[in-house]
Amino acid sequence: MASWLIFALLSAVTAALVAIFGKIGLNGLDANTATAIRSVIMALFMIGVVLYEGKINEVSSILENKRALFYIALTGVAGALSWMFYFMAIKHGKVSQVAPIDKLSVVIAVILAVIFLGEKISLMGGIGVALIAVGAVLVALG
Repeated sequence: MASWLIFALLSAVTAALVAIFGKIGLNGLDANTATAIRSVIMALFMIGVVLYEGKINEVSSILENKRALFYIALTGVAGALSWMFYFMAIKHGKVSQVAPIDKLSVVIAVILAVIFLGEKISLMGGIGVALIAVGAVLVALG
């Protein structure tokens, strides 16, 4: 099995756990405060991973590359907004409805990759993306 597929499946499983643990943990709490705490824990965890891998010296090369730093900063803001809206959604809605709509990010990412990155998508890939969109809506409304 290709390494990218293994990592993608692990991403899907751990993202599913975020929804379940988040819904349980948000009971009676403010979603934004919980998201802030989650972000701090994630940052500490990732710093630990970087230290464990011995790659702390790569931080300076990222800081020196202004273009890379700009886009990494944008991913941080986009990620924070995504988490904030996701936690608000699961606090007020059912995970079984919120999670499928959240996965429309797959459809949006593919469309944006075609537009901004010039990636090509096959007919079968396009059909698959359309099925994801239809499936997400059907699961959320069903």
